[in-house]
Formats: sequence, C-alpha cells, structure tokens
Amino acid sequence: MSELVTGEAVALELRPAKLPSRALAVVIDLVVAFTVYIVVTLGIVASTASLDEAAAAAVAVATFVLVLVGVPIAVETLSHGRSLGKLACGLRVVRDDGGPIRFRHALVRGAVGVVEILMTFGVVACIASLVSERGRRLGDVFAGTLVVRERVPAGPARFVPPPPPWLVGRFAGLDLSGVPDGLWLAVRSYLTRMGQLDPQVGWAMAERLAGDLAACTGTPAPRDVPPAAYLAAVVHERRSRDAQRAFGGGAAGVAPGGARPADGPGPVYPGAGAPVGQPVGPADAAVPPALDVAPARAREDEGPGTGFVPPA
Repeated sequence: MSELVTGEAVALELRPAKLPSRALAVVIDLVVAFTVYIVVTLGIVASTASLDEAAAAAVAVATFVLVLVGVPIAVETLSHGRSLGKLACGLRVVRDDGGPIRFRHALVRGAVGVVEILMTFGVVACIASLVSERGRRLGDVFAGTLVVRERVPAGPARFVPPPPPWLVGRFAGLDLSGVPDGLWLAVRSYLTRMGQLDPQVGWAMAERLAGDLAACTGTPAPRDVPPAAYLAAVVHERRSRDAQRAFGGGAAGVAPGGARPADGPGPVYPGAGAPVGQPVGPADAAVPPALDVAPARAREDEGPGTGFVPPA
C-alpha cells in the first residue's frame, strides 16, 4: 500500500503497480503506437515522393516525434493518466500526492521515456522499476508521479470510535499543526483495533501514542483521562476542525459525539469507567464487564463517568 495520508488520517488505498503489469501496459501502448506510426509513415511516403532527401528525412523525424512521443503525452494528459495499455491492465498514473497528473507530468514522463524505453529497449526502465520500492521508472521519479492499480478489491472500512461525551470539545485549544501524518495514522489504527488487543499491551500502546501526541501538541495529556479516550478525543477534534473548514460547521449526519446516528452503542475504552481524578491503569482495563453494574445513582456520585466499560 502507498503511504499517502488524507486530512482525516486515512491512508489512501493506492497500490503501486509492479513491473509485470507495467511492462504489459507498455507493450500494448508500443504495439498501438508503432502500428499508427507505420500507417502514417506509409501515407506520408506516398504523398511526399516528390520531395528531396533532406525534406523527406525532416518529415520522417517529425513523424517519429509526433506519433511516438507527442501522441502518448497527449493521451496521458487528456485521459488523466490512462493510456490504452494502462486502461486494459487497470493502471493509472497519478501524482505523488494521489492527485491527477497534468501536462507537465506527462511531458516529463514522455521525454524521459524516449531514452529509457525506446532507445534502450526498456532495459533502463526495467532496472529502475525493480530497484524502486514502489516500482517507479526514471520518468516517474523526475515527474513526481506514480503508477497505481485501479482495480483493487474494496475492503470493509474500519470505524474510528467516538470519544466519551464528556470529552467532546475539551481539547478545542490544542495546536494540532505539528502532529505528523504518520502519528495520526498510528493513532487511528490503534483506535480501530483496540478491542482486539490484550489489555496490558493495548494500555501500553495507548500510553506511548498519547505521550507522542502530547509531545507534538506541546500540551501534556490530562492525568484524569485514560489514554485511549484521550486519543479518541483528539482525533475527534481534528475531524471536527476539518469539517468546519470544509463545510463551515459540523458534518451532516454526524452526532455531537462523533458517531453516526445508526452506529449503535458507544465504544469501549480501557479504564474509561473510572471516576475523574482517580488513577487508572492496566489493572482497571482488565476488569470484566459483568462487574460494572452499579446503579445509576451511584454513578452520578462518581463524577462525569462515561458509561463505557473495559473489555474482558
């Protein structure tokens, strides 16, 4: 998978194309291009039989450049990275950030491709693609592009649980501009899988991620908030800011706690059922859900409890 990350800390599921599929796409493109080139050349030879040798050579060079270089560049530009061969193999050329390519990207790829594909019979392109981690040839490196697979089986989207209601808006003053995309992705991955982790391991991982997040924001994590709930609250705060910038308010169909109305019961956070101000730790995360059956009036005396119970 590519390591591209969106504003909501979601990794773009772009799978870089490897050498076999790219080579097949290039072969298809070359067969079509040379067929067109031969037909055009025969037509030009028949119509320019009266020209002298120098003029015929100039026409031949112009035909070669236009058909074998100019046409592929125009096709990639107009189709946003889908040539005939790439369309047949389910491939597409995109920018390094995942966006569609422009004329300058196609121009650089086509110009470098003359040397590494046409003049060296694809040897340089094959070596560069094998050496590159993402299968890029020299034209992709210079143009800042990447060939990806479009026909990828869609997997189920993982749901990021919302924070406890009493934490919503508590971290509105945090400076999140210094948090790298890699850390956002790690936090999101933890939140989507925390129910599958061992309580001790999950607690240690949440503490480490909370410490890294606090170091990037410049504000220490609250001691009265379980680290998993803190991570969920900060991620919710970032998503709320993104929605405000995009729509001028909250996203449509999202409840104040960050969950969709049809999401059902809230998530389970390790240690989130402890009263505020009381130390929480891995031992609290290991308490079975069956023990958390205190009456509602007893919970009111505990402070702003979340109602979440730790996993078994």
